[in-house]
Amino acid sequence: MVVTEPAPTLSTTTPATEAAVVARELGFSYKGRRALDGVDFEVPEGSVYGFLGPNGAGKSTLFRLLATLLPVKEGRAHLLGHDLATEAAAVRRLLGITFQTPSLDLALTVAENLRHHGHLYGLSGKALSVAIGEQLERFGLADRHGERAEKLSGGLRRRVELAKTLLSRPRLLLLDEPSTGLDPRARRELQATLGELAAEGTTVLLTTHFIEEAERCDRLLVLDRGRTVAEGTPTELVAEVGGEVVTLEGRGDAAALAADVVAELGDGAENLQVAARDVRFEVGRGAGGAQSAAWETVARLARKLPGWEERVSAVTVARPDLEDVFLHRTGRPFDDSRRGEEEAP
Repeated sequence: MVVTEPAPTLSTTTPATEAAVVARELGFSYKGRRALDGVDFEVPEGSVYGFLGPNGAGKSTLFRLLATLLPVKEGRAHLLGHDLATEAAAVRRLLGITFQTPSLDLALTVAENLRHHGHLYGLSGKALSVAIGEQLERFGLADRHGERAEKLSGGLRRRVELAKTLLSRPRLLLLDEPSTGLDPRARRELQATLGELAAEGTTVLLTTHFIEEAERCDRLLVLDRGRTVAEGTPTELVAEVGGEVVTLEGRGDAAALAADVVAELGDGAENLQVAARDVRFEVGRGAGGAQSAAWETVARLARKLPGWEERVSAVTVARPDLEDVFLHRTGRPFDDSRRGEEEAP
């Protein structure tokens, strides 16, 4: 049996009650489509807040609105006390932004990339040199300062991106899919860094389609097709699903196996999915607890389904995760929602 424990949050301090970002009925239309449709959320200062959703969910549109790259025409939003629609210039002075697409000059060294970025924010002289030294040390790049960016791994380039973003000491950090292209070790290092920043008082907003990254945020806004699916802490959101998730790893026709599961269990198999050779479904809490109810269900299937041993190679029972929250709220698998659909530019 595989049982997953709730993931720890990125920040190590309790978020302050004051909101760094407040959005109400935020919307945006693009090419006749509602890319964002009446979204509400609040982000506590000094927290890590994630926007989670599959492709086409509205994450990128929301990111571009908050980054002042798109004008606010529907609804309202305040960032650190400034109206995003009328005080965009003031908002920009408080932001640090790391885009999904790398923006390093690969022909320059690590230090040169940081120095040129600092100049864009009016930094120079000793103050800039000190800031560069601090960020190189923070991200473990001090011994790489003279190395050309083109020679760095993807994880190291992402560190340089974050280092230059933090040169101006932004109060609000926006990250668009920060883990894209990173290996598991680099993702863990990035998560630890974001936790440190939040502990120091920086508010971090990130977009992601990685469930494991979202699980480590303090709070989440789950989006689908431009609308809010759910909002809250990862623990709160998962708790609403309840029960356990059973996965039957099949040896052959998964559709036929799923049909037999439904015929035997009826409503006892909730939100059933078929993926490749696997059949996955939820089992509600029973009198003996969710775990015993799930295994009792598996035992029942093993007794009743013809050819069980030949058809099923392995069984996993696990606690629900954020993918199950998405399925529970939308009725669709997380990776099956408007895959590849274009968002606003």
